[in-house]
Amino acid sequence: MSRASVGVVGGGIVGLTAGLALAEAGADVTVYERGAVASGSTGRAAGVLYDAFADAPNARLATVSQRRFRERSGEGAFTFTESPYVMLAREGDRERAAAIEAAVERMRANDRAVSLVGPDELGERFPIATGDVAVAAVAERAGWGDPGDYARLLAERFVDAGGDLRTETPVEVDPEAPGVAPEDGAREPHDAVLVAAGAHTKRLLADAGVSVPLKPYRVQALTSTTAYEGPMVYDATGGFYLRAHPAGLLAGDGTVPEEVDPDDWDRAADEWFVAEMRERLAERVDHDLSVDRAWAGLCVATPDGEPLLGALPGHEGLYVAAGWQGHGVMRAPGAGEAIAEEIRGGEGVRAFDPGRFDGDESFEIVEGMAVEE
Repeated sequence: MSRASVGVVGGGIVGLTAGLALAEAGADVTVYERGAVASGSTGRAAGVLYDAFADAPNARLATVSQRRFRERSGEGAFTFTESPYVMLAREGDRERAAAIEAAVERMRANDRAVSLVGPDELGERFPIATGDVAVAAVAERAGWGDPGDYARLLAERFVDAGGDLRTETPVEVDPEAPGVAPEDGAREPHDAVLVAAGAHTKRLLADAGVSVPLKPYRVQALTSTTAYEGPMVYDATGGFYLRAHPAGLLAGDGTVPEEVDPDDWDRAADEWFVAEMRERLAERVDHDLSVDRAWAGLCVATPDGEPLLGALPGHEGLYVAAGWQGHGVMRAPGAGEAIAEEIRGGEGVRAFDPGRFDGDESFEIVEGMAVEE
């Protein structure tokens, strides 16, 4: 795609990764971001980074992503901090216990460094309460980092590679002859346009007459100034996660399974969420919560819980990358590189082809981190 023109809508990790890969391949790339770099979902993400996926397509994306996080750690402000990732289900929760056991078997088939451990071994290795644990698994190739720092590093690299980064630039999308129309300027044609605008993707495409089955929804997180030195933990029964953080500890999920308006939603955490986290953290890791910051972010659901990543059928030159269901950052570098390759004429990720949906599907929002058999 030498000197082809590509417009990327969205300045999060996926959009900037794709833009950087295309610019380095010789394309003329413009990234349009309605706010600042990482001002959307990327900047509010928890930064839990692992490769423990049970299906091959996601495992491949996560493998690339883990490699990039490690390679770029120490560049700019971004740091990847190694930390095991623990998944557990409590006694009496047979469904999630069975789901974790089945998932670990599939993860290992995908060469993931994951193993089942008993409660005693878990308690000996980590400062975690294990008296109620039925099943636990530990993913070794994992860590955490600040997604906003990573996105800003990508933005610097993108500009250094000759890319045109336009922040504070809302645009409309033209699906007929690929292009975008900034609110304060004339239409700008491109050979290809990638819409990677997170929670705004559905609305942007709808305004262009393109229907996609995406639903933005609120999730919540908080940071605590009380020190924490244990592993990352996902309590599948309790429906929450936690990790170390420069302030002390970060924890969340607080999923509210209702579609929201991406331009009009509550960015503060709910009182019930903070109260629940106070109790859960005390029980699981003996943590005395001292809230530093509590907030909400937006995730985007799809009918099958998998992203839309690829060309939009019937609209030549128009591509989408959205619908990460709460697992976006950990797959984002791999996803961005994959969609860049598809735009350049490659195969893409068939399992995530947007053409698997009609666009008008009816579906319910489910918790993105939930484990299922």
